[in-house]
Amino acid sequence: MKLFLFLLLLANCCMNVTAQPTQKPPLHGKNWMAITGKPLAAEAGAMIFQKGGNAVDAACAMLAATCTMWDVLSWGGETQALIYNPKTKKIIAINALGVAPTGATVDFFKSKGFNFPPEYGPLSATTPGTPGGLCHILAEYGTLSLKEVLAPAMQLAAGYPIEAQTANSFERSKKMIKEWPYSKKVFFPHLGESREAPEAGEIFVQKDLLQTLTKMVEAEQEALAKKKSRKDAIMAAYDRFYKGDIAKEIVRGCREQGGLFTMEDLAQWKPIEEEPMKVNYKGIDVYKLQQWTQGPMLLQALNILENFDLKGMGYNSSKYIHTVYQAMNLAFADRDFYYGDPYFPPAEPMKGLLSKEYAKQRAAQINFERNDPDAGPGDPYLFEGKTNPWLDLLKKRGFNIDTSKKAPGNFMPAHDSKESASITMDEEYMDRLWRGTTSVEAADKDGWVVSITPSGGWTPACIAGNTGVGMSQRMQSFVMDAELNPFNVVEPGKRPRVTLTPTLAMKDGKPFLSFAVQGGDTQDQNLLQFFLNMVEFGMTVQQATEAANINSNQLWLSLGGTKMDDRKPKPGSILLSTNTPEKVRNELKQMGYILSFENRTSGPINAIYFDWKHGTLWGGSSNHGEDYGIGW
Repeated sequence: MKLFLFLLLLANCCMNVTAQPTQKPPLHGKNWMAITGKPLAAEAGAMIFQKGGNAVDAACAMLAATCTMWDVLSWGGETQALIYNPKTKKIIAINALGVAPTGATVDFFKSKGFNFPPEYGPLSATTPGTPGGLCHILAEYGTLSLKEVLAPAMQLAAGYPIEAQTANSFERSKKMIKEWPYSKKVFFPHLGESREAPEAGEIFVQKDLLQTLTKMVEAEQEALAKKKSRKDAIMAAYDRFYKGDIAKEIVRGCREQGGLFTMEDLAQWKPIEEEPMKVNYKGIDVYKLQQWTQGPMLLQALNILENFDLKGMGYNSSKYIHTVYQAMNLAFADRDFYYGDPYFPPAEPMKGLLSKEYAKQRAAQINFERNDPDAGPGDPYLFEGKTNPWLDLLKKRGFNIDTSKKAPGNFMPAHDSKESASITMDEEYMDRLWRGTTSVEAADKDGWVVSITPSGGWTPACIAGNTGVGMSQRMQSFVMDAELNPFNVVEPGKRPRVTLTPTLAMKDGKPFLSFAVQGGDTQDQNLLQFFLNMVEFGMTVQQATEAANINSNQLWLSLGGTKMDDRKPKPGSILLSTNTPEKVRNELKQMGYILSFENRTSGPINAIYFDWKHGTLWGGSSNHGEDYGIGW
């Protein structure tokens, strides 16, 4: 009898996880799918689809709406996108990240006593990227006018019933927000009262932002009246934002509050179309943006994990958790030292970092008995046939690197070691780790697919003059010491290495998955496990968005803090679901892990799965927050 019960329990544990129920239903569509971080913003995408727009038009409308609704981002932030073009059957990467302004030098920030550029305020701002990115994407790949695509966002700016989450974030941050006069004017309609921010459900009006968006549409319509092409008319709106009266007010308002923007900074900036990075995982091509994001970290982790039988380990068994944690730590160590803006020297060793041979070497470093608290970057230059040019720097820092091709390329500076960082998981640390943005996913029956992870200008945001445009806070992702990362040192005109990281996957030459998530340094951790949940464990797209994942804190934080100690790795620190079995907990403790728990660890992930067998779309939207999708 005992044997029977044991076998029954074992069978239940090994059942296909597709039998598991979800808290939210999966979305189904035949014609289109629109998913993003706010219900009203998803409706904006649906409205555009119903007007006959394609997935690019709908994605731009959702992007505009989320910026207007302050879904932890605003119009002065940055946009990162992957787009599948069914006409060319290629994936396009869009780099619409702003740059460090004139005067943003290491000496400047050090003279003010900073270890990193500041978290908040005008000095934390890179130049705006989202308006230009939206205009470029729409002009090149959309079908509708800017006027049509911005219409939902303009209605929201004219006044919409604000959600409790956003309104309460204004109120919680009001001490800081009130330091900036233009932010105070926008966010606090009840100045002097006990609650100065709007109440949940109150109509929240943004007159200045509405005027800015109106000016952009006017520029487009004036160009059309002069018989300009659709594309040229949209770019006329672009020019008014970056070179005209909108730009002048952004620069004036920024500099009045202590910022560094110049008219030349805005006029010279342009979004860039790039080739995406990719690796093949068991027959699936996975695409990410280049090394100015953390996206290649997921690709490196997949290359490492491809060397193991993950399915045989069992979903979220202690061995599986340990293997994924170790692979992520190795990839993050490379990210923290080798990633940066590819348009500034030195050139990052991406060929080596993404090679299968390098991944095999890194996989061989994993100790399956215990966590390695000293997991560090490897030597990818060996796999490019080159000598690592940073050996003197590494030696100066006390690194111990073996350049033998057969030996593990593992090294660790003293200030990264397990003795140097507190494991205390306080609320401020977790905020810096999870600091959110939003994501936008769209697809249509003609084959267009869009995945966007926009960000920047989150609350508490400093608004630039009378524009309603909240400025980015992305400068804080730079470092000011080459010993931390020689590729990511702050410099005027340079892009910081960001956490923002949309994803597309292709199988048999067709779109397979489009997925993205908010959450700072946890983004590619959750996206990696979401992908494995579907590919290795057979979950549906909705199950995979809700499934319990893990988070590693053994990495350098990309956001927040003013001191080195605020960002140092926390070796062995791991976040688990509260549903983790006691047996798994005990086994992980024996491996040297320090455990913490949350009810939800998976997202919020938004995703679209392409069901080619039935010719339909499946949408998944996490149960984590306000993320929402609509399909038809």
